[in-house]
Amino acid sequence: MHFTAENLAARRGEDLIFVNISFHLAAGEALVLTGKNGSGKSTLLRVAAGLLRPEKGTVIFRDEKGGEDRHPGEVSHYLGHRNAMKNELTVAENLDFWRAFLGNPGGAAGLSVEDAADAVGLSGITHLPFGYLSAGQQRRMAFAKLLVAHRPIWILDEPTAALDASADRLFAELIAAHLTKGGIVLAATHQPLGVENARELKMTGFAGVDAGVWG
Repeated sequence: MHFTAENLAARRGEDLIFVNISFHLAAGEALVLTGKNGSGKSTLLRVAAGLLRPEKGTVIFRDEKGGEDRHPGEVSHYLGHRNAMKNELTVAENLDFWRAFLGNPGGAAGLSVEDAADAVGLSGITHLPFGYLSAGQQRRMAFAKLLVAHRPIWILDEPTAALDASADRLFAELIAAHLTKGGIVLAATHQPLGVENARELKMTGFAGVDAGVWG
């Protein structure tokens, strides 16, 4: 299984925010994007997930079975700054929706709703409306979305922002387990994810395209 980006460039408005970004990730590998706010981390994640069209370059996923090249967005979970859950629906209804919508590419099965809730330390409350949960609980349940449907690539944008230390450790363990099973992780963060042997790509934003823009 391989996730490859070649010579990516993307714009924000009329300006190129990054150019010539390339990386190659195999099964069990993680790449962490670092850099200042506005340096292009979130933009690169959205391009990789197929949510934004690059100015140039390609992103490709190929499984080890030798199938046709696919866009990584077809086999990825994307966890952005927002949780992508409906406040008026129960936690179970939200997770059931994502389980059905995302499916399980490659035949591997995700966890049940209750098992996923238990995995993020919140068993027994899936009957509650999502909007009743605290901000920290909501973020945990958003992470449970990654567990109810199997997808080999996890694309994570500040997954542990504003969470307590126990949640940080929990997420690190879940990410490590995904990598151990042969998954791939592409993440942007301002703080360590606690993942051993993760590679780092420092984004420089406009300064990397034209050093004179920001001096």
